Amino acid sequence: MHFPFRRRLFSRLILVTLTLLLSSLTFAQLPPSVIGTRAVMTTWSDPLEALGTLSAEESVVLSTTVTEIVAQINFEDGEQVEEGQLLIRLDDTEEQAQLRSSQALRDERRNASNRASQLQERNLAARADVEDSQSRLRQAEADIQAIEAQLANYRLRAPFSGRVGFRNISIGALVTPGMDLVTLDKLDVMKLDFSVPEVFLGRISPGLMLHTATATYPDDIFNGQIATIGTRVDPVTRSVNVRAVLDNTDGRLRPGMLMQVIVQQRVRDAVVIPEAAIEPSGDRHSIMLIEQSEDSTRLAKRIVSIGERRYGEVEILEGLAAGELVVVHGLQLARDGQEARLLGIADDETSIRALLEADR
Repeated sequence: MHFPFRRRLFSRLILVTLTLLLSSLTFAQLPPSVIGTRAVMTTWSDPLEALGTLSAEESVVLSTTVTEIVAQINFEDGEQVEEGQLLIRLDDTEEQAQLRSSQALRDERRNASNRASQLQERNLAARADVEDSQSRLRQAEADIQAIEAQLANYRLRAPFSGRVGFRNISIGALVTPGMDLVTLDKLDVMKLDFSVPEVFLGRISPGLMLHTATATYPDDIFNGQIATIGTRVDPVTRSVNVRAVLDNTDGRLRPGMLMQVIVQQRVRDAVVIPEAAIEPSGDRHSIMLIEQSEDSTRLAKRIVSIGERRYGEVEILEGLAAGELVVVHGLQLARDGQEARLLGIADDETSIRALLEADR
């Protein structure tokens, strides 16, 4: 009495199985939906990464050569100063008195020399007396020049235009020779020193462009160029020192900053596609080309030769030309020779996510 029930159950199972099989066959016959992108010709380079340290184009710690008391300070912390500007004046009262005394002596000897010359013109004085008076005048003038040179040591001037640091002295303080008084840095151009392995020595040269970044400004890139390459290779590290220059007119960079350096070596024009469009298989790489005609969109597999990779992009050496359309989304279901439904073309203005949301 249970046989009819079993027959009905068995019939229902067969019906469900057939329905699922037909549904899967119908789904398999539907063309896959893909998103394409065009291969572009762009400037490409092999990045060489390094770490470097910044320093000012010109930097000096100002100090004095005499022992004296500070009489005047003419700058504030962090102030921009001009070349030749007086920064610190030391007490020079004694030297000024010596200068006035020497100037008075010079005037006296000049008058004596003039009188001797006038007497000699009248044959009332010997020629030797005139020469002696002129010699004493030149000696007085030389003494004045020596004192004026000494007075220059009592005035500390900016040797170049730049920004001063913190001042660690006050008026009335006693300073001694070699004592650090204030720092001065020229910050409109920065020097960046870093080292690269010697194997890359043949790939870099003065004038080569580079990009730098710092944790201080994580969203900004600072551009520069190589200025000098060291003349020696370190026998221990097998590296060579390189110096680059960076524009710093906005003054954001500071000496001592750690910078991440990316040197753009072997700059060239290259065909580039997104890395997501590449299908690796062992040591071979392929792309799925989208061939469009008036009545169909068909996929075609093509083997390509790739070069360098960077930031989600890959360089195509052979097998693809600029402007050709390749699959960048939907590769899992794409097959060679299969018709496809193109949802759109992703580019700088249209993202893959926007195309997928528009297809919902």
